[in-house]
Amino acid sequence: MRIISGEYGGRHLKALAGDITRPTTDKVKESIFNIIGPYFDGGICLDLYGGSGGLSIEAVSRGMDFAILFEKDRKAQAIIQENIAITKEPEKFHLIKGDCKKLGYKFNKPVHLIFLDPPYKQQTIEQDLLKLIDQGIVTEDTLAVCETDKSIYLPTTIGCLSQWKRQEYGTIAVTFYHVITNDKE
Repeated sequence: MRIISGEYGGRHLKALAGDITRPTTDKVKESIFNIIGPYFDGGICLDLYGGSGGLSIEAVSRGMDFAILFEKDRKAQAIIQENIAITKEPEKFHLIKGDCKKLGYKFNKPVHLIFLDPPYKQQTIEQDLLKLIDQGIVTEDTLAVCETDKSIYLPTTIGCLSQWKRQEYGTIAVTFYHVITNDKE
């Protein structure tokens, strides 16, 4: 597993052994960023299920200003911290050690990119997104990227978010959402 492109491109990331996390493969990660835009001009990234931290680190490498990651597993938290250290810019990341559902973390700024890659058997993406919308951190510029088992079909709309693409990669599916506005319909 590596950082594909951007400021940290080519650096290798660590993954947690076993089946506690399911890191997004380099091929899928590269495809995700080709779809949402290969590079960013600032903004805040939110990863509700950090895993190894690979998606958020890739986003910051490609131009996001800051990433907030939630992770409840202690071993995965340690891997995320090691991977953040690889960037040599730990000030661009904030790891919240705990379950995103239980902590109810309040944000004082809107987020521009949201990653949701929960354990497949505990998939609550629709509820997670509705909670973020209710907190007021989703704006017209927010994109949400959701990874599920390919047998899961997420709704075409979730609150103010509209599905604009679904892509399958082997046994997984990635569903992309943006905020519904007149010029994006």
